[in-house]
Amino acid sequence: MKKTIVLALAVVATAFLAPKAIGAEVKENWEKTCQKCHGPDGKGKTKMGEKAGVKDMTEAKWQTDLKDEKAFKAIKEGIKDDEGKIKMKPAEGLSDDDIKALIKHVRTFKS
Repeated sequence: MKKTIVLALAVVATAFLAPKAIGAEVKENWEKTCQKCHGPDGKGKTKMGEKAGVKDMTEAKWQTDLKDEKAFKAIKEGIKDDEGKIKMKPAEGLSDDDIKALIKHVRTFKS
């Protein structure tokens, strides 16, 4: 009986704590992988972002035009210009689920 109660409490605790852990992980991935260029708020107002000419992710038109599939590919594979020069490196060490979570995070920047 005691084991059943402990197990039930563990399941309930996991259900409530998991989303917070996932949210923290997305924030850490953003800070580690994206923030240098895109900034903490997605506006791209960093030295590297301005040099690279990154777009302001808070703009509604940018958000509408960017499809999730394109964003996923850009994060996973990186972006090159027409001459093959790297504009954005691929994100390293992120799972497909991590990338999908980053895209959801980017969607929160919409003004």
